[in-house]
Amino acid sequence: MAAIKLSLATAEDAEAIAALRNAISDHLTFNHGRGPWTVHHTTAGVLSDLRNAKLYAALRRDEVIASLKLATKKPWALDLKFFTPVEKPLYLTALCVAPEFQRRGYGRACLDEALKLARRAEAGAIFSNAFDHPTAGAGEFYANCGFKEVGRVTDRSTALRYYEMVSGNASAFLRGISRASFCVQSRFRVV
Repeated sequence: MAAIKLSLATAEDAEAIAALRNAISDHLTFNHGRGPWTVHHTTAGVLSDLRNAKLYAALRRDEVIASLKLATKKPWALDLKFFTPVEKPLYLTALCVAPEFQRRGYGRACLDEALKLARRAEAGAIFSNAFDHPTAGAGEFYANCGFKEVGRVTDRSTALRYYEMVSGNASAFLRGISRASFCVQSRFRVV
């Protein structure tokens, strides 16, 4: 059973998180060709994320294998007219898992932790997006974790799908946590 630790990232994690994001960009580009995922991430960009949001790192044997960002400020790529109006939404972006650990439950474990963090913060919802691509996008992942697709847009020539998990719909919010927790508990434990 694998174990990970999700904790607030620090400046010392910035280089490793940038390398993780680049590995995922390279992996997607190799498997799906050039697309909006074909970008170069820098340590400076990750440090900016640290200043402007809560950035989390998932560790396995002291190695950053996954990361996610939760922010209270709306990212440019989300158009709020598609989302349920709520107080205190959290914006989940940059959820990424190292290619060699994908499809093994680590992304679900990170999402489970994000839902718990949102609940503790009394967030009204978690809003997120994914590339609108049949195999390179994470839309199916969000849907399988209980998130509701609320729109599709093209922004800056990038096709996106929007997803939300609204806490006002307590059963869906808890079902999202339970669904992710079930997958996590059945595969590994989060420490």
